[in-house]
Amino acid sequence: MHTSDSLRALQAPLKDQYQRDPAAAVVTLSAQGRLGEGLTCSVDTGRALAEAGLHPATGGDGTQLCSGDMLLEALVACAGVTLRAVATALDIPVAGGTVRAEGDLDVRGTLAVDRDAPVGLSDIRLTFDLQTDADDEQVATLMRLTERYCVVLQTLNNAPRMAVTCTAAPPGPTGT
Repeated sequence: MHTSDSLRALQAPLKDQYQRDPAAAVVTLSAQGRLGEGLTCSVDTGRALAEAGLHPATGGDGTQLCSGDMLLEALVACAGVTLRAVATALDIPVAGGTVRAEGDLDVRGTLAVDRDAPVGLSDIRLTFDLQTDADDEQVATLMRLTERYCVVLQTLNNAPRMAVTCTAAPPGPTGT
């Protein structure tokens, strides 16, 4: 378990390096998937293979992961880790708790039923239920800094520039 001192010791050399060389602080995160059978795409998470498919509201049978759920899961994971890091750095006691994300999706957009319906999540709610003896001011600071430093939350709040490219080639002799 980390303490504020051990977290500072762990991150101090990195912070020093990034102050001296800002370019070293820019890392490229990546994900890769392989188109699967039917309407699926398998994503290697580095720990397991996650097979995504259509949500039941769009014709899926519910046996594969929904990529919208995966987006919310990434938000929950990042917010939870960020909250733990902030609490550790500031010595704010958090014994446990839950982080929950919900998002509203009007599937008429992605199914091309209504051209005016949005494609994507329109409203996302992130909820923390914490077990803590911290006072109201500490909890407010914890939440403010968690929101400020959560990479996924900030990415969703401040849409990044996107570039989409495609290369196409005929299938090989085995159909792959």
